[in-house]
Amino acid sequence: MTELVARPGPTAWLRQWRDKGVIKVVTGVRRCGKSTLLRLWQDELRADGVPQERIVTFNLEDPGYGPLLTDYVALYERIKAQVQAEGRTYVLIDEIQNADQFERVVDGLFILDGVDLYLTGSSSSLLSGALATLLTGRYVEKRLLPLSFAEFVSAKAPQDPEPPLLDLYDAYTRLGGFPFVKDLEDDDQVRQYLEGIASTVLLKDVATAQRVGNTAQLRSVTEFVFANIGNLTSIKRIADAMTSAGRPISRQTVESYLTGLTDAFLVYPAPRWDIRGKRLLESGEKHYVVDTGLRRALLGARPIDAGHLLENIVYLELLRRPGRVFTGKIGTNEVDFVVEDHRGTTYIQVALNVDDPATLERELAPLRAIPGYEPRHLLTLDRHSPQSYDGIRRESVLDWLLAD
Repeated sequence: MTELVARPGPTAWLRQWRDKGVIKVVTGVRRCGKSTLLRLWQDELRADGVPQERIVTFNLEDPGYGPLLTDYVALYERIKAQVQAEGRTYVLIDEIQNADQFERVVDGLFILDGVDLYLTGSSSSLLSGALATLLTGRYVEKRLLPLSFAEFVSAKAPQDPEPPLLDLYDAYTRLGGFPFVKDLEDDDQVRQYLEGIASTVLLKDVATAQRVGNTAQLRSVTEFVFANIGNLTSIKRIADAMTSAGRPISRQTVESYLTGLTDAFLVYPAPRWDIRGKRLLESGEKHYVVDTGLRRALLGARPIDAGHLLENIVYLELLRRPGRVFTGKIGTNEVDFVVEDHRGTTYIQVALNVDDPATLERELAPLRAIPGYEPRHLLTLDRHSPQSYDGIRRESVLDWLLAD
């Protein structure tokens, strides 16, 4: 049996909400580890003394539950029959969106005495329709991403007190963080596996939800977005670029595809923040891909901008941590990320290497232009000790990625 990769952050989130009177919903792209997270949670519950009969699990991707997926009453009764008459029962349902009228099942289980309910789903539409309306104020959501760099290092070099971080970072950018990838033997196997994930998500989640008739066109838009991570993008720019390349497409269609890619968690948009004006800008957001290995599998071995790849990895890491994340603009300067959390605002600039003085000054300039004294960080792939420039902290991005 494959050894499970520990997911400390998401598991801690489940622990935080255990036995609270809300539904715990874990969402994320297919195969990012949602089912594994529920298995890890079962292990923790058992280790904490919860008997097996009080842990009820249903994976609705199991063909054995097929007849129940179209009969919500039968599904509800099947689950309810396993709920203990007294005391606490932990009910864990994987891929709940596969069931017709699943919101009725969820609502029925939620009102049962003693039920602590956990759900997973592979589409953000899970919480944008009837379920969200029905359960307003009664659920909390955790968006699960593929393995972080810290989790990847832990899985690849579990016993190494000084793992070769630069080599592991190179592997992480190539292979990505989908948990099963760690057990594959070579890059070609990884490519085939990740291509399968991409095709499944595009056909099952995006094409179906958006009623896409031209799947080749959908794939072209996906490849365009994947190829332009970290660049300012707009619906108009995508439509114009594809039309100029001989693949005409309307702005409405591009908007529909982008919505589908976001709902399926293949793409994460980063809204743009005017630092001086303290307001969201209506245009010019950036998009980042959910996994760099998936990007490589879809685009092939074409030349890549290693700086934007690093920026993508930092953005995903910021999404794993508390706070809201934006890309920043101050005058004509761009600040890679603006983070707002309970501590205030933090500004982050990302660069591969700043050994050249001109490059260093170029990367520091946007941070220096920010008024006030909020924390400002320059994260680089250089393996140097932290340094300070007028209050701007320069540090190793690899150490930052591994930080608790």
